[in-house]
Amino acid sequence: MAPQLTEVEFAGHTVKVPKGGYYDRYRSNPDLDEVAHDAAVGNIDWFRRIPKVQVESRVGPIWAPNFYYRASIVQATMLAPFDRLAAMLPEPLEPLRAFPGFGVVALTFFSYAVCDNDPYDEASVAVVIRKPGHKGAVSSLLPEVELVSALRRRKFYAHVLALPVTTEIARVRGVEGYQLPKWRTDISLDLEDGVQAEIAGHAGQPDVSLHTPRPEFTDVPSQTRMGTNTMIHLVDGRWHQTSVQSNTLSFAQRSLPRDVTLTRRGGPLSDLLDGLGAARILSLDVTEHAQLVLHLPRPLTIAG
Repeated sequence: MAPQLTEVEFAGHTVKVPKGGYYDRYRSNPDLDEVAHDAAVGNIDWFRRIPKVQVESRVGPIWAPNFYYRASIVQATMLAPFDRLAAMLPEPLEPLRAFPGFGVVALTFFSYAVCDNDPYDEASVAVVIRKPGHKGAVSSLLPEVELVSALRRRKFYAHVLALPVTTEIARVRGVEGYQLPKWRTDISLDLEDGVQAEIAGHAGQPDVSLHTPRPEFTDVPSQTRMGTNTMIHLVDGRWHQTSVQSNTLSFAQRSLPRDVTLTRRGGPLSDLLDGLGAARILSLDVTEHAQLVLHLPRPLTIAG
């Protein structure tokens, strides 16, 4: 049964959210003692270490950062010609080299079962880039070493080219608060009977789908497998960085997988991946359970 909806205001927009849901009750400033009673959430000790504060933003006062208490993620990291990636990036951003002549594109599906914005799904196409302004020793590394270093530290920088979502509150917050390339469409991610991820294109037509057998997951204690992904993007014409911290609890990783079916049917994401020349899947990361913290954009100075 579909949840009953109620209208809320955000950044001058009226949007519908689940009545009695997290956003309706807390407006992004939840009582963690109450959240801890939600059976779908699990242990939330990590979030207690990251206090929320009300800060000024381009949409007025807002509580930050945003908490995602239970998320599932599927990410296919693909090789793409370096020249094509460089042509898609605004200067002075540079693709991260994987091998001579090739960079990396990440196609990612997210399913947020419990979060401050209520449940929604999201997909992303992003070019993995070098840390802006990072010169010196790293520039002399062999291409393979540069990528391996990022993998080992689980710390990536990326420029997002597409970030569709399934709910209006997620779209409005992303566009108005972060100026990210978000639009609404149908997206699904299912890890029960194999890994099945799909996104629809215009008028509901199929766009991109990913299918592979369900992997064997490794469970780890909270706060033992941490990571940070940072989006580099323009906000009101100025460079900003938006960081997403992750606390992974159950995951599986495979290099050069041979049993992943990635189908493109001509929608917006299919066309984008084709234009980037994204082809061979280098790795597949399937996260059954993770916790995420999304920070607000912070100004970043990048030398041209």
